[in-house]
Amino acid sequence: MHVWSIANQKGGVGKTTSVVSLGAMLAEQGKRVLLFDLDPQGSLTSYFGYNPDDVPHSAFDLFMHGGKIPDDILSDVLIDTSIDSMKMIPASTALATLERNVSQQDGMGLVVSKTLAKLWDDFDYALIDTPPLLGVLLINSLAACKKLLVPVQTEFLALKGLERMVHTIKMVMHSQQRDLDYLVIPTMFDRRTQASIKSLKTLREQYQGHIWNMAIPVDTRLRDASREGLAISQMDAESRGARAYKLLLKTLLEA
Repeated sequence: MHVWSIANQKGGVGKTTSVVSLGAMLAEQGKRVLLFDLDPQGSLTSYFGYNPDDVPHSAFDLFMHGGKIPDDILSDVLIDTSIDSMKMIPASTALATLERNVSQQDGMGLVVSKTLAKLWDDFDYALIDTPPLLGVLLINSLAACKKLLVPVQTEFLALKGLERMVHTIKMVMHSQQRDLDYLVIPTMFDRRTQASIKSLKTLREQYQGHIWNMAIPVDTRLRDASREGLAISQMDAESRGARAYKLLLKTLLEA
């Protein structure tokens, strides 16, 4: 199984859109895909029409067994998406209480890793949507993944958020005594505005060797797809957003 985490400590930069778009395109290539929602806000869960406030089983269940995950829990938490070969472990708002309730318990930083180990032969790819803050959930996603994608909106405030995210990556990897390469994904790029153009130029200067050489453009079809609970490749495969994500996936698979 290939495990990709999509993370940034700033919200609203396109994490969930990237998870859905890349996951769906992998599934359309015949891959078995697992989406893992670790964000208490549950944007990924909501994307596919589930309510994080009342979903019967969720990622929260996985943390309630002291790091030991019973097999029957896995069958309970896996749910369907709008694509047959793509399943999801949803989030619930209860995830927001983890920091207070279980963060000091042994093994809490490896719950996602242990969950994926039990599902290793069932899926080809797992994509993890993360919360926009440093805590036990983000640490779980970084510990579990082999590839880290960092979507960044091409505007000034998002660049400052990226600095914090890179600092977090280095800090967590130092504590885990391992290296984790990351790829910055410029998102919401609007070539009509100087702010977007200048922000993209700054990103490319500051993150050489860690940044995708293209950008995900502003595209209303991405918002339309989200409203319908569909991936952009299902909604409009020839849209600008879909074409950009296809190129991004090609880059990731060739790396």
